[in-house]
Order: sequence, then C-alpha cells, then structure tokens
Amino acid sequence: MTTHFFGDTAVLLGRSMRHIPRSPDTIITTAIMPIALMLLFVYVFGGAIKHGSGSYVTYLLPGILLITIASGISYTAFRLFTDMQGGIFGRFQSMPIARSSVLWSHVLPSLAATLLSLVLVVLVALAMGLLSRARALAWLPVSAILLLFSVALAVI
Repeated sequence: MTTHFFGDTAVLLGRSMRHIPRSPDTIITTAIMPIALMLLFVYVFGGAIKHGSGSYVTYLLPGILLITIASGISYTAFRLFTDMQGGIFGRFQSMPIARSSVLWSHVLPSLAATLLSLVLVVLVALAMGLLSRARALAWLPVSAILLLFSVALAVI
C-alpha cells in the first residue's frame, strides 16, 4: 500500500511540477511579493517607527517570513481549486490511486517553492542589514518550524 502511495504521489508530483513554469504568477506570489513588502516596510515605513538599537529588519523579518509562507500556501489553494473546477478530481476518484497522493502532489511543490522563497527573503534581509546573534546551526530548528508550519497550513 505504501509503495502504491509513493508511486502515485511521484506521478502526480510530476504533473504539478509541469504546471509551475507555465505560471509566472507563482514566482511573483511566492518570492517577489514578500521581498517587495520587506523593502517597502524597511525603507519607506521603517524611519517612521521608533525601534530599539539594531536594524529594523531584525524586528520585521519574523512577520515577513510568515507572510512568505502564507503566499506559498495561497498558490497551493489556487492549484487545488483549479483542479477541482476542471474536473480532474472526478477522474482521479475513478482511478485506483491513493487519495492522499493528490493532496501531497500539490503540497510538496508548494513546500519547495516556500523553502526557496524563505531562503531568498533571509538573504535579502542579510543584505539589508540583518544582524543575528544566532549561528548557522541555530537557524535549523527555526527552518524546521517554518516548514512544519507551511505543511500544516497546506494540509488544512
């Protein structure tokens, strides 16, 4: 049964991955929009808000990371909605495939895009002056929590 699940998920994952290059709005929604918001809040609104010592990016980054996750999840929801409206779910129900593989074939590309977007946002934040006292190894649990949050939102 588990090999059935993994095989079905792999086939449907290939289908979902072929849709990504055909939609440039995915790149805009998942990567460019959170970076644009961070630039806007730091350089336009950052001077208007009193903050402690350090860069304003340090205070802003956690919220922007959550916005990045929400942007990635919105793409998953849109793809699922498009498939439901197109009638592909009716065809999948008539096939002998694992039911959860349909959902996971949408969640895994979203997770990959979200991970890439999170890395881009952190790199831009570092270029903007993010000063973190945490070492690189301390960022691993943070990354795991963010990815688990992304999976939890996508599956709900």
